[in-house]
Amino acid sequence: MIIVGSGHAGLSVAAELSRSGLQPQRDFAVIDSNPDGQRSWAFRWSSMELLTEAGRSTVAGQHLTGDPYRRPSPREIEQHLLDVESSLGVTTMWGIRATGVERLGDGSTLLLSTNEGPVQTRNVVCATGAAARPRTLGWAVGAAVPGIMVHSADYHGPGQIPRGDVLVVGAGHSGQQIARELSSTHRVTLSSRPTYASAGRPIRRLVGRRRTDARGAAALSLDPEWAQLGIDVVSAAVAADGAHIVFDDGRRIAPQSIIFATGYRPADGWLPRRVLDATSGRGKRGTTGVPGLFVVGMPTYGSRDADTFAGARRDAISIARHIMKRP
Repeated sequence: MIIVGSGHAGLSVAAELSRSGLQPQRDFAVIDSNPDGQRSWAFRWSSMELLTEAGRSTVAGQHLTGDPYRRPSPREIEQHLLDVESSLGVTTMWGIRATGVERLGDGSTLLLSTNEGPVQTRNVVCATGAAARPRTLGWAVGAAVPGIMVHSADYHGPGQIPRGDVLVVGAGHSGQQIARELSSTHRVTLSSRPTYASAGRPIRRLVGRRRTDARGAAALSLDPEWAQLGIDVVSAAVAADGAHIVFDDGRRIAPQSIIFATGYRPADGWLPRRVLDATSGRGKRGTTGVPGLFVVGMPTYGSRDADTFAGARRDAISIARHIMKRP
């Protein structure tokens, strides 16, 4: 059995398999594509704070120490996962990237393809993350700013950004954090997301301890915090015309630098096409149409909150039960 991905989702499955009597390295292995033994948390900007409180950042039943209401940093989560990995006795095989998986004939064996060669196994758990690849915007290729353009995944702090006006594209949790941090050293414009969901209802987002209406610039601008910080809140950016960025209300600005806080895509491209093309797997708790192939930590294939610490653990429990019951 092979678990692909050594983040909180993969370790949650490893923990449940261990509770079922299986032993790491003997009955199952954990592989991860990162070549240097560091998870993605190690590369987030140092002042970042998680949206999830420390008391809810539980992995494999193990809690973060300290104030349960604080917002932990990425470094804390990275160390927490190292501690969990050690306590479980898991030795992750780093630098091994899954490139495909298929069922061999009509039997119970799967063929997992990796950069190190193929492996036959009865069960494969995809735990490669719902937020693994930076999401880019199509219009960004037409932007030509004098400073830099980076995704939040590559943002390290104010010192990285050249002097001048900065446009932060995306007013989610990360975008708001970055805008606040940069406001003390740069003139910041914060571009919101599109105004309404497809159904015409306002999108709701939890920001910090407050539940705020995320209908775009109009809603965000009602918060006096932005004006106090000198941050200009504008509508969604929709196009680039060289040095100018165009917004959906017709406004145009010419920032020196742009930071794209536009979210991430899942690293599920190595799964079979029949799995990728299947309808939403919510309610299936990580099972797929391929016997022995499971997915944890991704809402598309599991519960609505599968990408959270608690949601990943619930799906991990279900996946472990399915694995133990397989003939």
